[in-house]
Amino acid sequence: MGEMVLLMFAFSLLMAFMSVGDSYDGLINVGGKVLCQGCAEGWTRPIQGSRVSITCYGRRQALYYGSDETRKTGKYELTVSGYIDGKKVNPRSCIVRIENSPDPFCNIATNVNGGSTGVRLDVPITTDPNISKYRLHAFYFSSPFCNETHTTES
Repeated sequence: MGEMVLLMFAFSLLMAFMSVGDSYDGLINVGGKVLCQGCAEGWTRPIQGSRVSITCYGRRQALYYGSDETRKTGKYELTVSGYIDGKKVNPRSCIVRIENSPDPFCNIATNVNGGSTGVRLDVPITTDPNISKYRLHAFYFSSPFCNETHTTES
């Protein structure tokens, strides 16, 4: 009987600690870069001013939408709160995609690495109680003058 009481006490203590951890408002950080793909020539260059978005979903609707503009190096960084309107955000419910490119010679979105259809967050590169960091493979735009076979992933 005493063992059962001790076991129940230990279980309730464990549940209390778990609920404290669940209430922390940690961050989800996503980074990557956007490049211009040079048709079949094999070169790439960063695109400044391209827009990348993240949408995180709850059970029935989008909980969060945000976007960032790429810098001169083509890099972007998106940060989402771990809790939105009292609801915990599951990073695997978040989709990151490219939206547009200001470059008139490189503005056709490709689906290389899931850029145009979007990619779900999977395994973070680092996690701690304060932040989970994700780094995605590069997204690409291509020239409107490229053959269509170079703009989609096979």
